[in-house]
Amino acid sequence: MKFGETFMEYLQAEEGSDKFSPHVEYKRLKKVLKSCRACRAALKESNSNGEPHDDHHQPCQFESCQLCDQNFFSELKKEASDIAGCFSSRVRRLLQLHTAPGIQKYLVTLRQCFKNDQQAMMQECRILIEYAMMNAIAMQKILKKYDKIHSSVNGRNFKSKMRSERLEILQSPWLIELGALYLNFNESNGGKSNEIFSQFSCNLSDTGSIMTLMFPDSVKLEYDLTCPICLDTVFNPYALGCGHLFCKSCACTAASVMIFQGIKAASNMSKCPVCREVGTYANAVHMMELDLLQKKRFKQYWKERHASERTEMVKQSKLYWDNQTRYAIGF
Repeated sequence: MKFGETFMEYLQAEEGSDKFSPHVEYKRLKKVLKSCRACRAALKESNSNGEPHDDHHQPCQFESCQLCDQNFFSELKKEASDIAGCFSSRVRRLLQLHTAPGIQKYLVTLRQCFKNDQQAMMQECRILIEYAMMNAIAMQKILKKYDKIHSSVNGRNFKSKMRSERLEILQSPWLIELGALYLNFNESNGGKSNEIFSQFSCNLSDTGSIMTLMFPDSVKLEYDLTCPICLDTVFNPYALGCGHLFCKSCACTAASVMIFQGIKAASNMSKCPVCREVGTYANAVHMMELDLLQKKRFKQYWKERHASERTEMVKQSKLYWDNQTRYAIGF
């Protein structure tokens, strides 16, 4: 079965559910490419000159045309933005149910005594992962088709632009959190999940950590969980707005703030230590599910890093309040 048919079946199933989200208009965008007027004009001219006319195999004579650029890339960018926003908001709501703090966590636990929500949460996790993958594949295929028709690399350049603007859903830290959530659920069930996405793995070690997500259609994603500052497995991990992962302590040190103050206390002019982008600290994401997965999988390492971070926090806190006291009394 071709991907177009598979994607249409997926959309029909999604329309039948209560939660319909924005998707890539794969079928309509494909028609836009087929009906490119500049391409047709070029083919018609070549045909009038006695050259063979083949709509299916003849490439477009233009690397870029106004019709495609206006009706294709602008529409695709809007769809990518809508999909990324919907995906992050739905994942955020799901994670809040699983890692709810304080009294909210108590109420969720109390509710589970009367109703088992874990199966429903795992189903929602599977739906969101499938949502991300289907739309990502649809976008890749339609961009590849654009390049094939126009004999250009504009589609590839557009994909790079989306990644730089953080609209590439496969690079979203929320997808890493979903993978960690799924692994946490799977472990709580004794590792016996028969779900379609059960081929997820997270290899945590002293030498390096990799999260691997295996999807249908031979799609494999690998995420490096090594902090680029301390070159160790990220602990109490945060993803900055640019998507790069860091230990909380390393990110705070890079932004010249104390650990107990937190990443949000960083200046608006603070730059990502890797890509040097400004303002990424304001949109940092606390990777709580990934931290929980590390706590379960790598217990001794997690305890050692936790004790080390607590010691550093106490040291910085004492130094901070000593300085505040000296300032208050005029020394």
